[in-house]
Amino acid sequence: MLIYLYDGTFEGLLTAIYQAYYRREKPDSITTGPAMQTHLFGQTMPITTDRTKAERVSRAVREKISPAALSNILLAFLSEQTEAATWVYHYLDLGWKMGKNVDLCLNHDPVLKILDLARKVKGERHRMLGLIRFRQLDLKYDIYYAPFKPDYNITGLVAPHFAQRLADQNWIIHDVGRNLAALFNQKEWLLTEFQLDKIPSLAANEETYQKLWKNYFKSVAIKERHNPKLQKKNMPMKYWRYLIEKNQ
Repeated sequence: MLIYLYDGTFEGLLTAIYQAYYRREKPDSITTGPAMQTHLFGQTMPITTDRTKAERVSRAVREKISPAALSNILLAFLSEQTEAATWVYHYLDLGWKMGKNVDLCLNHDPVLKILDLARKVKGERHRMLGLIRFRQLDLKYDIYYAPFKPDYNITGLVAPHFAQRLADQNWIIHDVGRNLAALFNQKEWLLTEFQLDKIPSLAANEETYQKLWKNYFKSVAIKERHNPKLQKKNMPMKYWRYLIEKNQ
């Protein structure tokens, strides 16, 4: 059993794909250190991340398969599912043969797995664009802070949207579950490790705005159309902790 061990980055995964292709090897699993406990037996092959090799694979996927395929494998990777990297390898292995038609090969399990993960990650991104709430912090410079806790690693997927929509503000979108954040300075955003032991105090007028928002949220509710079951379906309770209108 051949196991490729990579560093958990997308570039590392693409480097592993490169190595498998040029070494003419067929790894049974591509995984990271923490997941190694599920593989007690087998030959492990450490993969050193190489951005040049990763870019070559990225370009090959776009040109020889499709831009959609590259998007699919990135989204599947961001799901952080244990077997996602291995499914990406098998998906691309088929893609080199089938080209842009790879996503039509629904009788192949890796294709189904990748498309399903991509759908779920895209779905959460779309949902979070409407659920992320910013708070103005009481700091020397105006900074807006938005904590959230998504199931998938989507901070880098939502940041471009807010970089356009809130281009005139400094803001932080903080994935509190992964200690990861997108930081924006009115020019560009970057993804970085980020941890707060305590959220800074809110700006003087922020609490007033939050009260107004909560009152507005209550006022627009139509009693006859109140449907808690539907609301929880469209806005699952696991997201409520960071919604201003749900924190009474």
